[in-house]
Parts: sequence; structure tokens; C-alpha cells
Amino acid sequence: MPKSGTTLDPAAALLLPRWEAGGPRRAQLEGQLREAIREGRLRPGSRLPSSRALAAQLGVSRRLVVEVYEQLGAEGYLVARRGSGTVVSPNLQLPEAAAAVPAGAPRAERRIDLFPGAPDLSLFPRRAWGRALRLALAELPDARLNYCDYAGVPELRTALADHLGRVRAAVAAPGRLLVTSGYQQGLRLFCQLVRGRGGRRIAIEDPGFPLAAWTIESERLEVAPVPIDGDGIDVGALVAARPDAVVVTPAHSLPLGSVLAPERRRQLVAWARERELLVLEDDYDAELRYDREPAGTLQGLAPDVVVLAGTASKTLAPALRLGWLLLPEELVGEAVTLRMAADGGGARIEERALAELIAGGGFDRHLRAARKRYRAKRALLLEAVAAAAPELAVRGVAAGLHAVLELPPGVAEEPVVAAAAAEGVTVQGLGAFTRRHRRPPGLVVGYGLPSERQLREAVAVLAAAIARAG
Repeated sequence: MPKSGTTLDPAAALLLPRWEAGGPRRAQLEGQLREAIREGRLRPGSRLPSSRALAAQLGVSRRLVVEVYEQLGAEGYLVARRGSGTVVSPNLQLPEAAAAVPAGAPRAERRIDLFPGAPDLSLFPRRAWGRALRLALAELPDARLNYCDYAGVPELRTALADHLGRVRAAVAAPGRLLVTSGYQQGLRLFCQLVRGRGGRRIAIEDPGFPLAAWTIESERLEVAPVPIDGDGIDVGALVAARPDAVVVTPAHSLPLGSVLAPERRRQLVAWARERELLVLEDDYDAELRYDREPAGTLQGLAPDVVVLAGTASKTLAPALRLGWLLLPEELVGEAVTLRMAADGGGARIEERALAELIAGGGFDRHLRAARKRYRAKRALLLEAVAAAAPELAVRGVAAGLHAVLELPPGVAEEPVVAAAAAEGVTVQGLGAFTRRHRRPPGLVVGYGLPSERQLREAVAVLAAAIARAG
């Protein structure tokens, strides 16, 4: 607290942190300042105290405050102006839900999106990405700005091969990697490879990722929904469905949060090899596991039949539009030709920047920070549910960006979803992910995008909606 007789800057009052025992104070101050800006308690253009003044008021070192200001400046939240100090970026576009409400004015409509596939965009490593992008531009020869590298720039394929082999236990080589414009393009290319082999029917997990089914059908292929449970896809039901290929999420399914059991992994691989069929392994958030090391890839067991699909959308940001396919060697040439026909290749400068980020260790550092943040957000979600709606069962392993809240007996999804929407909270019911194999009613809650405060508020809204529906 400030010394007696001094005046506390109004902005500083918003910065006085709720120190948590044992936690690093820089991370706490950085997180709470970021949240104050995102939620509108600090408006664009607001002037912050000097680093020296704030350090004295908080009883921390000036260097700590400087580092916090620099980090948030790199993320675009703050701007340092010569002669006028540090201000919240005047050009910052805040979500409508975060806009502050003037005293005495009616409160703006609440808008909290619990979309399960969205990461925390405030975590994007702007400073590290900026350095990687500048280095990519500085080192990229003029000739490499032409049409070339349809499989992706060699530097990124090399960096990805090293990363996937080291972190995901994949059987990876640069020559077997194809860089894509996100996961959806990779899935389209997989569909085209299956169709080129005479395939007409692709199996998917049910419930599963709705966009996968839509993409498969848009490629003029039939979808075969196969039930999934706590141990992953039901391989017996898969065999009975007689598809020509299958899309699976062995590390962490969406929405149930299942991990494919070891025996089912062996059965799936044996089935694919016996019938010479392809498996697409969607590894979308496998690196975000919090309770233990993630299971190795299915591709590592069967690189001859499994295509590993990865994306930077969950670990970094969807705006990058960067993904990859790790292919059986005999499919690489055809896949590259299909990619070239689709769009002439990817954004080579951004591909080179991602290569720099991975090779320089920045990606690993970012993943460590992201896991810490998401682990804390998941814990907050569980704590809030236990306090506000203890009758709800939380399903899914401690991983990724979402969890399933299983509704009490007699409570349907539709009225809960509608009641929450009326209060400005967007949430999806489990039924939205299901095509054929119904499961007990539940809510699929994404905790990546909302702030900590919004998560608590959203859980309170959901609890009230469930109570009314019951």
C-alpha cells in the first residue's frame, strides 16, 4: 500500500494484485494487468504509473515492473511513449464483453464464448514471433520469394521433424512432411488421397468434431459415424462399419476428452494394415496435457498407414493458418501435387518464421507457459463448478482447452443452452457434436478463450440455467 500522505494513482489502484502465496509475482502482476485491460477496467489510452512509482507502491523491484510492461507491450496491450509514460494501447480492439460500463449507465449485454476449440489469444508470443519474423525476412534469399517449396519451406519441415520426433515420439523425416494452411486443408488433402485410392467412405468418431464430418462430405465422400467412449473409438464397431479410412483423435478426443487405450491402438493399427487402409491421426492439442506426459502418437506405431495431422491453431493462434501432415513416404508426391493444385503452396515467410521459433527454442518456452496457464484455468473451472453446481460431473482427462459437464438426470441440454445464451454465455451441448450415437446430456465448455473472471461468471450463469431447467 502507498505511504501515508501519498495519493495512489487511479490506474495503480487497478493494478494492486491479489498476491497468491508461492506464485511468482511477475507472472501474477502480468496476468492481472492483462485481465484488467481485457475486461475494460483499464481502457485504451489509460495512463499507467511509471515503473518506479508502481514498484514502490507494490513493494517489488522496478525491474519486475519494467519486464511486465515490456511483455505486455510486446503483446500489443501497452505502448511506451517518450515523455508521456506507458499507456494502454489507444488502438486496442477490446471484445464487447470487456467494455467497461460507466457509473450509473445500464450494463452492456454479457458476451462470453465457451467455444471448445479456441486458445487464449493473449498468450500469443508476440515478441518471440516478431523476432522470428524479422530473422526470416533478413535471411530469406530473394529467389525464395518466388513460387517454390510447395511442400513447405525446408527449414520448417526440418524443424517440425525434429520437434515431432522429440516431443510426440513420431517417426518423422523432413521429406515426409507437407505444410498446410491449417488442419482443415490437411483433412481435405487426406480425403482426396482416400478418394484417389478408390475410397468412398470415411469413419469418424461419434460424438466428434462437427467440421470434420462437414469437410468429408464436402469432398463427396460418405461419413460413417463410429461410437467413442472413455477409451477412445470402438474398434469393433469401426470394423463392422467397413469404411475405407478413418479419422481419429488418439491423444485427446473432442468433445469427450478420451485417450485411445493401448489395446485399442494395437487393434486399430492391425485393422488398418490388414486392409491396407489409411488412418488420419488428428493431433490437434496433444501437447496440452497437464497431469502427465501425453501419449505418443499412433503414427509412431504405424508410420506406413497413419497420416499425422498437426496444427499451430491451438498452441499458437488460428490466425497463423499453419498446419502439417506427416505422411507415409509413398503418398508424399501425390499429396504435394494436390496441395500445389489447391493454392500454389503456403505463406513461405510465415513458415520460415515458425521454423525459427521452433529451432530457437521459443516454441518450447511458449508451450511451457501455455500449459501452466491452461492448467490453472482448468483448475479454476473445476473449482467454480464444484462450488456453484456440485451435482455436475466433469468428464475428460486434464488436457486441451475444454471439458464436458455432464448434466443431472432429467435436465435436457437445449433449455440450458438457450437460457445461457439469453444471459450472454455461448455454450454448446454434447448433442451438437453427435450424429448418431446419443450420449447422456452434457455441456462442452471451452476454457481457453475466456478470462479467469469470465469463466467464473459463465459457470454461475450455467448453474442458474441448470437449476431453472431442472
